[in-house]
Amino acid sequence: MKIPFDPRRRRAVVNPDGTMSIVEHLYELRARLLWSLAAIAVTSIIGFWWYSHGPFGLPSTGHLLVGPYCDLPDTSRAEITRNGECRLLATGVFDQFNLRLKVAVATGVLLACPVWLYQIWAFIVPALHRNEKRYTATFVSLAGALFVGGAVLGYFMITSAFRFFLTVGNETQVTALQGPEYFSFVLTVMAIFGVSFELPLFIVALNLVGVLPYTKLVKWRRGLLLSMFIFSAVITPSGDPFTMLALGAALAVLLELSIQFARFHDRAKRRRSGDDAWDDDLDDEQASPAPSAPQPIGASAGPSSSALAAPEPVGQADRVTRASIPRSGFDDVL
Repeated sequence: MKIPFDPRRRRAVVNPDGTMSIVEHLYELRARLLWSLAAIAVTSIIGFWWYSHGPFGLPSTGHLLVGPYCDLPDTSRAEITRNGECRLLATGVFDQFNLRLKVAVATGVLLACPVWLYQIWAFIVPALHRNEKRYTATFVSLAGALFVGGAVLGYFMITSAFRFFLTVGNETQVTALQGPEYFSFVLTVMAIFGVSFELPLFIVALNLVGVLPYTKLVKWRRGLLLSMFIFSAVITPSGDPFTMLALGAALAVLLELSIQFARFHDRAKRRRSGDDAWDDDLDDEQASPAPSAPQPIGASAGPSSSALAAPEPVGQADRVTRASIPRSGFDDVL
């Protein structure tokens, strides 16, 4: 009878040090993907129901996502229904079902983020040391919180952007948005913000494994800050300056927090290793003083200041005149 592949059993029995072949890596990757997809499928069913029902007094996801558009003044959006209720426009037969399915999957990905983030970390864990594996719970918790926080910030940025862009020129025209296009835009912005908030945590993870020390982060700080704003300008689908500046400023703050974390982590690592030569009083942009040159063997440890002769001007030591040579030895020189 063929026993199904279990990544934990394979590591514990065959390779307790965590090393695996390429085939074993592929098997484990398949297992991690299946667990992630199964979790997303279960949470997507919840998201499909949550689209039109609000559990525990919460608003439904459909009502929540359409909020930035419905919060606009009545003069800025078109009235499609007879009673003046805010609705989006659907022009296709399957638009409503596809829209609900898309929102359900997006909600499922958001709800299942602890599961698939844990699967990502568990796939990386065999390459880490034992003392680095204890960060699993912290990594998953922070990654999930940052992903949700980024998505929430993206939602509020959409609300602010809509209030500005969809109310300019409403004296001559009104806005009638189609459901698929609107929801695709909102979900894309929220996903971009959520994934972007994981970048500083990726820097922290590289620092924990020793790939990216604090000294390199300080040296690259200005370039990293500039790259955060360039990344925000490129990846933001709306192209408005408010969303780009908000995402860039948030990433800059998270980057600085990750740099300071690397500073304290590397300091603690040096103290544990017995290297106390850590300059706490120096500024981040100031270099450490260079060590003094070693003295040659046999030289006196501390020469007095009186024994040090004043240096001669350049060229005076090699200048020999006729008057400086004694008479007794002048003929020998000639």
